[in-house]
Amino acid sequence: MPKTSKAPRNTQFAKDVGKALVRAAATARLTARRYGTPIYVWENGKVVAKRP
Repeated sequence: MPKTSKAPRNTQFAKDVGKALVRAAATARLTARRYGTPIYVWENGKVVAKRP
């Protein structure tokens, strides 16, 4: 029985997760802009509130 590699599937999964995170971040920025709330990001080892 030949062995199959799972690397291509895992690589594609990682790419898809990255795309989903980018979409989620964009939606969060849009929502924050709409309601005038800050976005919290990790910057230089600290959590910082930023304007969207």
